[in-house]
Amino acid sequence: MEQRPNVHRQVPMFVDAHDEGTSSMTMIQTLLLIAVAVLVGILLIRFFVARRSESERAEREARAQAAREAERQAADNAARQAAAAAARRLAERQATEKAEREAAEAAARREAERQAAEAAARREAERQAAEAAARREAERQAAEAAARREAERQAVEATARREAESQAAEASARREAERQAAEAAARREAESQAAEAAARREAERQAAEAAARREAERQAAEAAARREAERQAAEAAARREAERQAAEATARREAESQAAEASARREAERQAAEAAARREAERQAAEASARREAERQAAQREADRLAIEKALHEEENERQAIETAIEHETQRQAAEEAQRRSLAASAAALVPKIKAEEQTVVMIADDSKVVRVKTSRLLTAHRYQVLMAEDGLDAARQIEVSTPDVLVTDEDMPGMNGLQLARQLRANPRTARLPIILVTSDNEQLRANAAAAGVDVVLGKPYPEEQLISHIQQLLRNQANA
Repeated sequence: MEQRPNVHRQVPMFVDAHDEGTSSMTMIQTLLLIAVAVLVGILLIRFFVARRSESERAEREARAQAAREAERQAADNAARQAAAAAARRLAERQATEKAEREAAEAAARREAERQAAEAAARREAERQAAEAAARREAERQAAEAAARREAERQAVEATARREAESQAAEASARREAERQAAEAAARREAESQAAEAAARREAERQAAEAAARREAERQAAEAAARREAERQAAEAAARREAERQAAEATARREAESQAAEASARREAERQAAEAAARREAERQAAEASARREAERQAAQREADRLAIEKALHEEENERQAIETAIEHETQRQAAEEAQRRSLAASAAALVPKIKAEEQTVVMIADDSKVVRVKTSRLLTAHRYQVLMAEDGLDAARQIEVSTPDVLVTDEDMPGMNGLQLARQLRANPRTARLPIILVTSDNEQLRANAAAAGVDVVLGKPYPEEQLISHIQQLLRNQANA
């Protein structure tokens, strides 16, 4: 041990090299500590930014959920109020129609008694005047009956349409609320999973980068140590002791550096684990809150649905009772109308003339409700009376009760198509001369089949509205002149 100072005095240049190596290792340690501090700072910043983003997103979702709940409740209240108002209007309209029908029947009875007394008094002397009066009266009564039937039919259709629209709106609102709730839950779950996956990937990437940096630095240090050892081995034996001491100091610094890195790594892993545990706890709390809210909304929706179904069931029972009464009344009026038509037919046969548009009844047979409504609006705008049938079978049943002046039918219908309907009408002597307009695609074979079935006019889809009106007017003129 006493010889070591002499060795150091003999080789001062080796001491300088040792000091330079120590300074270089101190700088590497400083850079490592700075890198670790920067990495920890970045992780903390990302954690706080993520926490703030999650809090803002939760607040936005809560506000949106509250707004959707308020809108749904407003829509439910409006639907219930509309249903109650419709029921009140239906009851008032029925009472008014009943009073009008009773008054019209009483007036018709009084008018029939008066006409019978007058006809008995001047049957022979005023035969021609009585026939003209009978024709006018029959036409007026037919127009009144047609107007009543049309008003009743439109009222029934309007009620059914409002009912269907109300049910469709409620069902659409329920489906939309359920879809939005499911989408919101799925979106929150996806965002939570994506955030967790991104955090895991970021932590793994940073850990990999740190490990790669540490490995590169270690390899660089080892390469430097190897080069230094090779250079020192080539020098004199007097420098070996200094190299050994330098190697011992380097080993100590390396051990200290590795211990510091391990401590920093453990601290970073602990903080990351704590952050992940906090995020998991927050996510589970959010999921529990969302589940409770979804269960509450589901219970509320179920209660509302049961109440609505009960109200709809009661309203359906009332509507069926009303429809039964209307059907009985319609059948009675149809029987009276058929009797009046048979009485007026003999009188009207002597003086053929073209009916006015207000007295002309046009039946529309089409399985498409859109087409029926559109064609009905066109004919009503030209002041025609309109009857509507959903298909060929429905049209045949209605024509058996009351024959229209013109039939406009679609060719392609379920049950009984347009050609089958035309053949059945032509086979019946009572409807053999009924003008028939067939609406179909522009096909020569179909036109030939339509002509063979007794169709008067074939209209190809699509057709100008003026063309339909022109054909109706021409068919009525031809029938009057026949």
